[in-house]
Amino acid sequence: MDRFKSTESYIASRDLEVAVNAAVALQRPLLIKGEPGTGKTVLAHEVAKAFGRDLIEWHIKSTTKAQQGLYEYDAVSRLRDSQLGDARVADISNYIVRGKLWDAFDADEQAVVLIDEIDKADIEFPNDLLLELDRMQFHVYETQKTISAKHRPVVIITSNNEKELPDAFLRRCFFHYIRFPDRDTMDRIVEAHYPGLQQDLAREALNVFFKIREIPGLKKKPATSELLDWLKLLMIESMPAEALRSNDPHLVIPPLHGALLKNEQDVHLFERLAFLNRRGS
Repeated sequence: MDRFKSTESYIASRDLEVAVNAAVALQRPLLIKGEPGTGKTVLAHEVAKAFGRDLIEWHIKSTTKAQQGLYEYDAVSRLRDSQLGDARVADISNYIVRGKLWDAFDADEQAVVLIDEIDKADIEFPNDLLLELDRMQFHVYETQKTISAKHRPVVIITSNNEKELPDAFLRRCFFHYIRFPDRDTMDRIVEAHYPGLQQDLAREALNVFFKIREIPGLKKKPATSELLDWLKLLMIESMPAEALRSNDPHLVIPPLHGALLKNEQDVHLFERLAFLNRRGS
């Protein structure tokens, strides 16, 4: 298998490249943490693309159970079919619904599995997958069959750090925290997404973006995804760089700031600070 590295469309730090390749070499799940919008989910897509593998995505919700990733037994459908005299009820396997991990285990070639936002689920969710991810097999009790992985998949697990994950689960993972990109890295990310963007507009936009991120007390700091959305809007509106440039050393409210600030508390905080700065000058 090839080694993962940055591409023209996805800028990965050297540490992230090392983490991906180390997890693959150790055949352990790669646990990726970082603030929302730093490219954790996109990483799985890029890894699958780099290795030429199919990507199987399992997006976790608060109601998701670990068993759903393996299989579910549809007892309701079987009962209904039995009442209708359907001959399918004689074979219980007709009512076994395969989950995402089963699909990955049964793939003819090694797949990349994304378990996205694992911290949204119940605290027991990670523990319920310990053995399956470690041994790469599980038992189907209804059919008394054991499903083993034909090829051990590359497993990438993301977390927004909303809750602590169990120690036993962490021990089985290779961990990497995606630090927020510095100015130079962000320049490269912007160039990768918008190669035709005027340099002066990009420079002024980044000045505003990083100034907003430095505001103390923000509930949600704008991340890379918000910056890219904002830049797209600026280009659609043909916004000149001068509209973002200010001789005022204090905070000023930038145009289209709704792409950067995603809740009313942060908007009010920003407006209040900008007003106080002007008033105090």
